[in-house]
Amino acid sequence: MGVRHINPEGLHRSPAFSQAVVVEQPTKTIYIGGQNGVGADGKVVGPTVGEQARQAFRNLAAILESEGASLANIVHWRIAVVDGNTFDEGVAAFQEVWNRADPPPAITVHVVAGLGPGFLVEIDAVAVV
Repeated sequence: MGVRHINPEGLHRSPAFSQAVVVEQPTKTIYIGGQNGVGADGKVVGPTVGEQARQAFRNLAAILESEGASLANIVHWRIAVVDGNTFDEGVAAFQEVWNRADPPPAITVHVVAGLGPGFLVEIDAVAVV
């Protein structure tokens, strides 16, 4: 698979994210729509960013597994957090699911005025298999 994680000299290097990810050859790409902290019953799993982020990551993993992929195939996350909430719990949830031996994806985080009723976080992703 022709995927390179880019962290050029002169830019901040972080173990949590890559500055960019380059896909160099035709591959299977999975675009995952925004996942909230909603369980299979359609209900929000809990009132905290941490609980909701954990469920969103479980949802992402289930989608990827259905296509023979895993979280390690993600090249970009986009995370929305409702204003007034800290994303520290979401970062902790990410660290629980991400294998530190894998190159981290590019990540964008947005603070938003609101999401659906009861939702505090939404995560979408792009994966390359």
